[in-house]
Amino acid sequence: MHRPEPPYYAVIFTSRRTEGDNGYGERAARMSELAAQQHGYLGETSVRDPSGLGITVSYWRDEAAIAGWRKNVEHTESRRQGRRDWYEEYDVRVARVERSYGFSRGEGAPPQEEPPNELSVASS
Repeated sequence: MHRPEPPYYAVIFTSRRTEGDNGYGERAARMSELAAQQHGYLGETSVRDPSGLGITVSYWRDEAAIAGWRKNVEHTESRRQGRRDWYEEYDVRVARVERSYGFSRGEGAPPQEEPPNELSVASS
């Protein structure tokens, strides 16, 4: 799993789907392909459970890149169609990622340690 170097932004899209595909799969694949071509796009992770609850997190270099993606004509039409046909509900959250770390048991992966806690509380 590729992990961008912070700081960067995460757009967290949580949704509950309607019944049936109605072209959703093809459109979702197209949006992933198109997003990957956008300036400042760093990657995405997406999961959906059998009940229709899904979470997609896309990663972007900065807020300007996110704004550029929102202005994309195909993406704008997909958002309209999503509200009309594919989603019962959704939420979008945008967060700045200041720190990122992980673990992989993958072949040849070196042992990884969690970074020291860098959070500090200012005293008054």
